[in-house]
Amino acid sequence: MGTSQSSRVAIRTCPLCEASCGLEITLRRDGDGREEVQRIRGDRLDVFSKGYICPKGSTLKQLHEDPDRLRTPMVKRNGVHVPVSWDEAWEVVAAGLGDVIERTGRESLAAYVGNPTAHSLSAMMFSRVLLTGLGTRHRFSASTVDQMPRHVASGHVFGSPVAIPVPDLDRTDHLVILGANPYASNGSVCTAPDFPGRIEAIQARGGKVVVVDPRLSRTAEQADQWISIRPGTDAVLLAAMATVMLAEGLADPGEHIAAHLGGLDEITAALEPFTPEFAAPVTGVEAATIRTMAREVAAAPTAAVYGRIGTTTTEFGSTASWLIDVVNVLSGNLDRPGGSMFPTPVAGGGTTRGKPGSGRGFTVGRGHSRVSGHPEVMGEYPVGVLSEEIETPGDGQIRALVTLAGNPVLSTPNSERLAAALDQLDFIVSIDLYLN
Repeated sequence: MGTSQSSRVAIRTCPLCEASCGLEITLRRDGDGREEVQRIRGDRLDVFSKGYICPKGSTLKQLHEDPDRLRTPMVKRNGVHVPVSWDEAWEVVAAGLGDVIERTGRESLAAYVGNPTAHSLSAMMFSRVLLTGLGTRHRFSASTVDQMPRHVASGHVFGSPVAIPVPDLDRTDHLVILGANPYASNGSVCTAPDFPGRIEAIQARGGKVVVVDPRLSRTAEQADQWISIRPGTDAVLLAAMATVMLAEGLADPGEHIAAHLGGLDEITAALEPFTPEFAAPVTGVEAATIRTMAREVAAAPTAAVYGRIGTTTTEFGSTASWLIDVVNVLSGNLDRPGGSMFPTPVAGGGTTRGKPGSGRGFTVGRGHSRVSGHPEVMGEYPVGVLSEEIETPGDGQIRALVTLAGNPVLSTPNSERLAAALDQLDFIVSIDLYLN
């Protein structure tokens, strides 16, 4: 056996959240050619993260070597999962899905796609191939219990569900955060390594950070102002802020978007009833505080309003997402430095390609769920209806499910009902790193 060792450094991107921090991974190779992760640290030469790494990224070695991680396919036999070869696994999948398709058709298949697919290049490339190959319209994902309302608002306002403005954290003078706790999550739908450090940099240069959250989160503790709000009422607060700007003559969208702006008179009329006095008993935020919030956003040299999961996973999530855009527009901070700007990816982005105004537009409801008639959005149905689609007999009743990097029993509503519904299925394929 050999005893010499050598090492190399691999430059990678952390896959654990959308901050996309650069990693410098040192691997040691023993005399037998086996490599082991020796050290993980932030890539100091990464132009985006500049060496920042959070505790999650630093523990990728433990994830890579976790003895509980699956190393081979497993098939359940007599209620117990047992290891099998890949050839045998493919035979079981082909037989299980094939039997369901033969008996009840492809519309009896369903697929659930989990959040990690957004952080995996291979999953992003091939999940569509998988869904197309299954040939069913029963598609579900984590998006409908996460950010889907943000996509809906952007689709209707900007023409593309992926044209989502994000706060220019490095240049803004005034940041309002609703329903987000980036000190714990590093933020999302806003790719920004070291989000906490960027918040502190705003304060260091004399800016102000306001956090709107029902509880005193770690981010709220760091903020210059914490505004406690009744859960689920962000849309009413934002509507009142917009009303103040319009009523007090503070609204000034700016010449840079004047040619693209329509509906201002309609918005003014629609929001007129939503005064701070109306909003105060609904939101639990005093009318004077709401007026001050609106005036400060309008008066700041630059400002950005940013909302995350606390604004989307509510009854009026799409409305709240739309009103974030409204406030950013009225304050003159949409698509300007220091405000809320459209990302410009190198290639393939909906905001960077094609002739302006030539897109296909955005529609929902191209189909409806079989049992309760919920509309399709971006090719999928709300995962909250998955249980009833399994339980309810009739044409198109779901009899088999494929899950990709997701654990819907733990991450979607009414988990006990869903677990019982899954027990009724004829066949399930779970593609995952763990036996979830």
